Amino acid sequence: MTAPPPAPISRPIEISAGRLAALSNERWLAEPADSLDTVLLVPGYTGSKEDFMPLLRGLAEAGLRALAIDQLGQYESSWAASAAGYTIDSLADNVLEIVAKLRHNSNAVHVVGHSFGGLVARAAALGATADAGPASLTLMDSGPGPIVGRRLTALELAEPVLLSEGLAAVWDLISSDAAADPKFARASPAQRAFLQRRFLANDPTGLLVMGRELRTVPDRTSELARLRLPMLVVHGAEDDAWPPALQAEMARALDAAHEVIPLAAHSPAVENPDATLTALLKFWDAS
Repeated sequence: MTAPPPAPISRPIEISAGRLAALSNERWLAEPADSLDTVLLVPGYTGSKEDFMPLLRGLAEAGLRALAIDQLGQYESSWAASAAGYTIDSLADNVLEIVAKLRHNSNAVHVVGHSFGGLVARAAALGATADAGPASLTLMDSGPGPIVGRRLTALELAEPVLLSEGLAAVWDLISSDAAADPKFARASPAQRAFLQRRFLANDPTGLLVMGRELRTVPDRTSELARLRLPMLVVHGAEDDAWPPALQAEMARALDAAHEVIPLAAHSPAVENPDATLTALLKFWDAS
């Protein structure tokens, strides 16, 4: 029998707002972690650190330490003390606190934010002082303003159910809708069980606040462009949260690198990890 592949290392992070669950790729690093650049991976709404697992070993093999987190209120992390802890700006403060910790034993810290995590990472970059921010910013399937399309509709349908019936009822709603998605239909029983367990572990207050932030966040592209920070906009060719054309327009306005991941929609790190890793490494090599 073949042994299962080694897993990433659990590396929880203590910050002022609580304890954040995290996965590290240190197991596969050929050099000491403190001699390398670090990549901080920030997940999206209802997501978690596991969304980046397909990238972790490849990042290590490329000579990059990586840390994927659950944000506050997500999956295995602490819950916020109040609803205010789930606003984009509050979550961005958490990212900056982690960046500051990582800078003590890293050459540089690159931040990658997926979807809602991209909005958080953007706010972190905008809120950082000149000597305390990330070395680069990657916005992965994350648009300039509010989410649109069917994902916006799903948020609007789920909120009253969450308020009146709770998380389990929302899971029943979204899993019923997802059953028509071929990707969901192909998921193994173990994968479906994980998705359910992860969703039900979220703080309901966090889902409400983050969902409202997704629907109302202002476009801050012009502010971000003034930072002159190395930036990458990367997204699946079939992204259904923010239209690819809108993300391409944002990349031009930011004077950012722009990569489109084929055979991927809103989760390219899972749907096409090889192409996603190639795009990320190309960007950092050129920065």
